[in-house]
Amino acid sequence: MTADPLSGARATAAEIAREAGKILMQGLGTRPAVGFKSEDINLVTEYDKRSEALIVERLAAAFPADRIVAEEGTTAAGDRSDDLGSQRIWYVDPLDGTTNFAHGLPIFSVSIGLVENKRPLLGVVEAPALGWSFAGTTTGGASTLNGKPIAPSGTERLKGALLVTGFPYSRNPVQTNLPEWAAFTEAAQGTRRLGSAALDLCFVAAGWLDGYWERALHPWDLVAGAAIVIGAGGQATELDGTPFDGETGRVLASNGPLHEQMIGILQGVARQTSSPWP
Repeated sequence: MTADPLSGARATAAEIAREAGKILMQGLGTRPAVGFKSEDINLVTEYDKRSEALIVERLAAAFPADRIVAEEGTTAAGDRSDDLGSQRIWYVDPLDGTTNFAHGLPIFSVSIGLVENKRPLLGVVEAPALGWSFAGTTTGGASTLNGKPIAPSGTERLKGALLVTGFPYSRNPVQTNLPEWAAFTEAAQGTRRLGSAALDLCFVAAGWLDGYWERALHPWDLVAGAAIVIGAGGQATELDGTPFDGETGRVLASNGPLHEQMIGILQGVARQTSSPWP
């Protein structure tokens, strides 16, 4: 096996995510004061902001040539002269699952992902309250949980699959995800909604869940987890099976054998509702 050229960057990002996770643990269970973003159910806390400040500062110091884009608005341009389309970009979610965190539910994470030309290269996802550190690259090596290799499930039929999704903050009826939820609940063994897109993807990579779909998200929600799924041997694509592009906010991830079956369900719902995927 050839050496992974991103092994050093992976280790650095993982250490940064662990430090950010310690900040989040200071606020868990305290019912921290919350603010609201674009929607009155989209929360932000002081811990999101403190975590983001640490991550962006450390990434910028470690990778000064790279651009950084973080959920709460902190950015770093990087010193490369390339067009942004070819520049490496780190996408940072300092607290994925803020609503869970604010209520004391331990399903939340720090997510740090790296892309180049919109393709995921590297991801680390730290779930500090659960004691789980996920990491992976698409350039070699294995995706891991606490340093041990992980792999997707071998489930081959939707009837035996446990799937996961989420619902957009927008109340636009086109983006409710309820028709897809109903169709997959009927087709699969079970469906879940856990509240952290980054962890949903990691759980597919680890084989605990068999598939995941969602839309109306952001690159910082998806890039790290997508890299971990791909690095583990699963699939992460757009909803129609075309190559993953985190900037669309859409993702379909699976163990591999279920991918085409899940695409079929999604396409069937789109035909029945006469509405294209947003």
